[in-house]
Amino acid sequence: MKVKVTGVGIYLPPQIETAEDIALRIGKPVDWIIDKSGVLERRVSTIDVDEMGAIAGYEALGNDGPPDLIINASGVPKQTIPDTSTFFQKALGFEGIPSFSIHCTCLSFITAFHTASSLIQSGVYKRILIISSDRGTCGRNFDEPESASLLGDGAAAVVLESSRKPDHSELLYYNMQTWPSGANLTEVRGGGTNKHPQDPKTTIADNLFSMDGPAVYKIARKQVYKMMLKTLKTTGLSRDDIDWVVPHQASGRAVDAYTSTGGFQKERVIQIITKFGNCVAASVPMAFTTAVKDKRIQRDDTVLLIGTGAGLSAACTLIIY
Repeated sequence: MKVKVTGVGIYLPPQIETAEDIALRIGKPVDWIIDKSGVLERRVSTIDVDEMGAIAGYEALGNDGPPDLIINASGVPKQTIPDTSTFFQKALGFEGIPSFSIHCTCLSFITAFHTASSLIQSGVYKRILIISSDRGTCGRNFDEPESASLLGDGAAAVVLESSRKPDHSELLYYNMQTWPSGANLTEVRGGGTNKHPQDPKTTIADNLFSMDGPAVYKIARKQVYKMMLKTLKTTGLSRDDIDWVVPHQASGRAVDAYTSTGGFQKERVIQIITKFGNCVAASVPMAFTTAVKDKRIQRDDTVLLIGTGAGLSAACTLIIY
């Protein structure tokens, strides 16, 4: 699909929480945190996801005016109803722009990118703003030290438009798979009909993030590797043809696996987890935007966006930036 990223934006909360800071809260030494999560520090936001997302969105839009469509591609909503995209639009100061969410936890940006590309290809919309904004630190369960040491806050946004000659930008390939047998491995049980707030059996822990990290890693590593092989086979590309791998920043170990198991050169894998932690759905666009802004990712580069999310799901999209 002939689409082009015409703008990127990012919001990094100024407050930094180090591994030393969180070690006191989870009762684990700093070395344990770094070994398990790979996170040296993360950002903790004092403003909510709508304001965070609007800051990133403004930067992505630049001076070219409002978009035709706003897609929220975040992991956790501002509230159950109305949709978080509505709050993004309000914070951006717009009125009347269609807005909705695409939600598949940490893979929300990758799937939103594909959906937006399809809508542009169809001619329904010309300029789409995708925003991913997450405050993972709000939902940490400090009784689960490994997951609590992972999460951070941040937001990123991209603007997608049609790609026209002589631009080479396009979406080359997309794939997603879901295995619901892993649905209970990563979850927030509360907030819906299953563990409703008015149900007396609902506990505080039901409203916090819970993850069986080792089980997720074991399944995800195998499935992502198979997805990478299928991507290469289907597109006819080799690893050397891919300039950059932008993975979901699930953990330090998960990002390193794209080199140790995936066979990609370490310097070609975008890694931001040591400084920003796992920012849920915002992780992929934050990593992508960081690499665009520091000029590692250049026009006509081939970029693989890939990761896993609760579900358990895996997804990837291959683009020419």
